[in-house]
Amino acid sequence: MSDRVAVVAGGSAGVGRAIVTELVENGYSVGVLARGAKRLAQIEEEYGDRVVCVTCDVSDAAAVARAGAVVEEALGPVSVWVNNAMLTSFSPFKEMRPDEFRRIVDTTLIGVVNGTRTALDLMRERDKGRIVTMGSGLSYRSVPYQSAYCAAKHGINGFTAAIRSELIRSKSEITVTLIQLPAMNTPQFDWALNRLSKKPQPAPPIFQPEVAAQAAMRAIREGRREYFVGNSVLKLVFGNMVLPSWLDKKMADSGAEMQKSDADEPGDRPNNLEDPVRDVPATAHGRFDKDARDTALIVDGDRARLVIFAGLPFLTLIIGLLLG
Repeated sequence: MSDRVAVVAGGSAGVGRAIVTELVENGYSVGVLARGAKRLAQIEEEYGDRVVCVTCDVSDAAAVARAGAVVEEALGPVSVWVNNAMLTSFSPFKEMRPDEFRRIVDTTLIGVVNGTRTALDLMRERDKGRIVTMGSGLSYRSVPYQSAYCAAKHGINGFTAAIRSELIRSKSEITVTLIQLPAMNTPQFDWALNRLSKKPQPAPPIFQPEVAAQAAMRAIREGRREYFVGNSVLKLVFGNMVLPSWLDKKMADSGAEMQKSDADEPGDRPNNLEDPVRDVPATAHGRFDKDARDTALIVDGDRARLVIFAGLPFLTLIIGLLLG
């Protein structure tokens, strides 16, 4: 049994996989939830009894609750819960089926709801713990071709703010934190459903998933309400606050094109919308290593707002961020 027990929902690849590694290296025992049994088996083989892996679809509330109970029984009381599972589709909205849109929202937003509910149930008796949700700069400024994903990420902001206020009202010591991420070098761009003419890519600048894992560990240590990762997230958050109409037009042009790589999309490749893509290893990195940065600015969101509104010439800074 360990008093340093964490759960990572969506932990078998990408950002979640990097967070699992970071937690283990920092002395945590980790419960890993994901749909892909084969990737979970790889993680168990690598980390042995430091992890407990549970096959779980986070959109199923009962399954998440069962998974949480399994982890606690095996490892001890859960002190950290990380919500990371997500789905997306690179598609014009007019071409998306209603069930496709719903599936993305069910995993990306309702998965966070289910994970948070289970984490609170596990932590409530001790009234102590950290709930960390991996968000996105797109939760403040949407882009074309990912309408369902952007809707879900915006919803996460609203849901988390409501839960945070409820916890404050009840004088709980449990904290909920959002980490707003930039474009990450993860495998999702090879298995997300794509209807664009080119293979999708993370819109530059691109960062390695270990950057997100470092932000998660900072959130676990500090328990603050929100962190912004990378200058690109600062541009999206504060730029949209000041010049939303201008950004609408910019996203219609460059925001759309930046999501397309130079490689043609062959079509008919497997995607992970309904089931995990098979024969893909449990890796954090995607195929953009040569373009991805190993470090990024990680700032407390509340402090960033105070600096911009109270400590710097606001308009000058925003223009510099947008044009820099």
